Amino acid sequence: MMKRLIPKVFYDSMDDGLDLFVNGLGFTLMHRDAALAVVERDGAKAYVVESAEYAAKDRPELAIETDTIAALFAEIAAARPALLHPNLNVVTQRPWGAQEFAVLDRTGVCVVFRQW
Repeated sequence: MMKRLIPKVFYDSMDDGLDLFVNGLGFTLMHRDAALAVVERDGAKAYVVESAEYAAKDRPELAIETDTIAALFAEIAAARPALLHPNLNVVTQRPWGAQEFAVLDRTGVCVVFRQW
């Protein structure tokens, strides 16, 4: 049984990744060493990896499904409004049926929050 997909997100500087996930999105730092951090919130996890080489090659878009999109939006909008993606900066009903909003960090990593 597969339970969870955990992405690696590469950053030139570990601090940029931790700023998004820990300071911006409220994830908890579970582990950190020189090149890897594990962050977690409500069962959602990500590996933040410091690698200038791979960060230059990939700025991902991640999606996190939730059942509390209004509360998450209110939390992030109040704490870090500058993180809200300019193209999806309010909770929006999408043509495919989901409600979504997104954040975008200064390096181009996008996280879309989605409630079906």
